[in-house]
Amino acid sequence: MTKYGSFPGARPRRLRTMPAMRRMVAEYRLHPADLILPAFVREGVSEPVPIGAMPGVVQHTRDTLRKAAVEAVEAGVAGIMLFGVPLDEKKDAAGTAGTDPDGILQQAIRDVRTEVGDDLVIMSDLCLDEYTDHGHCGVLDSEGRVDNDATLERYAEMAQVQADAGVHVVGPSGMMDGQVGVIRDALDQTGHEDVSILAYTAKYSSAFYGPFREAVGSSLKGDRKTYQQDPANLRESLRELALDLEEGADMVMVKPALPYLDVLAKIADAVDVPVAAYQISGEYAMIEAAAEKGWIDRDKAIMESLTGIKRAGANMILTYWATEVARAL
Repeated sequence: MTKYGSFPGARPRRLRTMPAMRRMVAEYRLHPADLILPAFVREGVSEPVPIGAMPGVVQHTRDTLRKAAVEAVEAGVAGIMLFGVPLDEKKDAAGTAGTDPDGILQQAIRDVRTEVGDDLVIMSDLCLDEYTDHGHCGVLDSEGRVDNDATLERYAEMAQVQADAGVHVVGPSGMMDGQVGVIRDALDQTGHEDVSILAYTAKYSSAFYGPFREAVGSSLKGDRKTYQQDPANLRESLRELALDLEEGADMVMVKPALPYLDVLAKIADAVDVPVAAYQISGEYAMIEAAAEKGWIDRDKAIMESLTGIKRAGANMILTYWATEVARAL
């Protein structure tokens, strides 16, 4: 005899019965326009240089960077974040290659802007670490410490030359106190009111940056713990957020992404400006390495990681898989 009422009336599995059903009720969806491609351009090379710790990622020549930008546009990617890698002999204590109008990053900005115009949001890393012989994100004082206010003066110069080169968005990543306000003033006072600022609001001192050091040819000895945030702190990020917004940030970022999804969610809930997250080199390398070993399904892991970042509140995701994922979507 059938017993009615002996089974649960609520069965969430009904909405998981088939792919079409799961797609229909999905709460979050990735879109190509969510994605930003970080890209490295290296001075003085005639062929792309593979980055050993980041399989599939290269230091571009100026020509291959232009091609990568076109491919990103064709795939529907929203933006490209450019990092310059100068010749070692051009590095110095003040990072002057970073403010040279003919420096590699400024050349790359002009190249990409000429190639794709306004079809791709062109962003630039605004930081000195790639250009200093000591590898820090600012200039040093007489005792070898990063001098916050002297560094701000250099950032103001960087903002101007990058804007002059045609960038749409600058991304100050050095975590200096007051950097957003100084950069905003520098842009406004030089006729670049329309250039946006994507603030690296919560940038943590992370072990996951390792492969990036190779990507930009870093000269760093030591660490950046006196200016990047401590991984143990969350409230500190909200304080940084309030300061960046007060100083004029148009968008804010959390970096890295996956180990800091709680921070991302808190920030996304607190603001009414677009929020970005950077899926950094170590996150990329872990998935690629595990997939190469056959331990995980590469494509599924990529999509799951990106969906998790979006679910946590990111409107934009910087990822080295941007073009590949945009094509798949």
